[in-house]
Amino acid sequence: MKAVLCKEFGPAEKLVIEEIDGPQIKKGEVLLDVHAAGVNFPDTLMIEGKYQFKPPFPFSPGGEAAGVVAAVGEKVTHLKVGDRVMGLTGWGSFAEQVAVPGDNVLPIPPAMDFSTAAAFSMTYGTSMHALKQRANLQPGETLLVLGASGGVGLAAVEIGKAMGAKVIAAASTAEKLEVAKNAGADELINYTETSLKERLKELTGGEGVDVIYDPVGGKLFEEAFRSIAWNGRMLVVGFAAGDIPSLPANLPLLKGASLIGVFWGSFARRQPHDNAANFKQLFAWHAEGKLKPLVSQTFALEQTAEAINTLAQRRAVGKLVVKVR
Repeated sequence: MKAVLCKEFGPAEKLVIEEIDGPQIKKGEVLLDVHAAGVNFPDTLMIEGKYQFKPPFPFSPGGEAAGVVAAVGEKVTHLKVGDRVMGLTGWGSFAEQVAVPGDNVLPIPPAMDFSTAAAFSMTYGTSMHALKQRANLQPGETLLVLGASGGVGLAAVEIGKAMGAKVIAAASTAEKLEVAKNAGADELINYTETSLKERLKELTGGEGVDVIYDPVGGKLFEEAFRSIAWNGRMLVVGFAAGDIPSLPANLPLLKGASLIGVFWGSFARRQPHDNAANFKQLFAWHAEGKLKPLVSQTFALEQTAEAINTLAQRRAVGKLVVKVR
C-alpha cells in the first residue's frame, strides 16, 4: 500500500511517500481502507517531535480517517466488513490502510460523505466534549470562540449555537470572520483592528463572557481571561499560535473563574460511553442541519506535506482533508 512516512523529525518537506506492507490487525482492532483523512494541528507537531506522543520511526501521520472496514479483529462485535466508518487513529491515516482500535471507530451517518466524515470526528468531538463535559455550557450563556474560523473553532461556534448560547467569534481577518458568521456566530471581533478586551466589555455590558474557548494560545490568552465573567470558565484547547501562555494565578481568584484543560483523545479512551453519547447528539444535529462541517480544501495523498504546511501556517479556514481514494 502507499503511505506517507515520517522517517525523521522535521518539517513537512521531509515526509516521503513509499509502498509498504499493509498493517496487521490485533485483537480488538479493525482494518480500514482509508478514503479520506483529516488534517489536524497535532499532525504538525508530531512530525517535528513536539507532540506528547512520539511513534517509532517510520510512521505515517494523520490522526483521523474515514473509509470502509476491510477486516475485523477478534472481540469487535459492533462492526463488520463493508461498513462505512470514521475512526480516531492517533497516527497512520495518511495511508491507504490503517489499523484502528474498534472502540475508536463509529459508523458514518448515511447522509455524510467520506470527506465530511474525515473532517468531523476530531474537531466536533473535541468541541462537544469541551463545551458539554468541561464547560457545562448553559442556554443563554455567552461563549467567546478564539480562532473561530479554524476546524475546532467553527465546530465550537456551531455547537455553542445548538446548545443555546450567544456566540462571539474572534479572528484575525474579515474573511475568517465571515466564515464564522456563516456558521452562526452572533457577534464578530477582529482582534487585529480593535481591542479584544474593550469590545467584549461593550458586547457584554461589562459583565464579561461566561465561557472562553481557546485553541490558539499566544498573546490573546491573558487578555481574553481578563474579560471573563464571574464564575466563568476558560477552556484550554490547544496552542495553534505556537506559544504556550502563562497566567497570573491571582486572576482566577479575583474572577472566581476556572481554567479548564480539554484533551478529547484521553476522554474518548477513558469515557467511551460518554463519548458515544456526544456523537449521538452530534449526528442528530448534523441530520437537522445545525452542523455543517466546512471542508475548505482537499489534497491528494502526494500533497500531504502541502496540506500540513497550509494548516501550520494558519492559512486555512475550516478543515483540510487528504483524499486517499
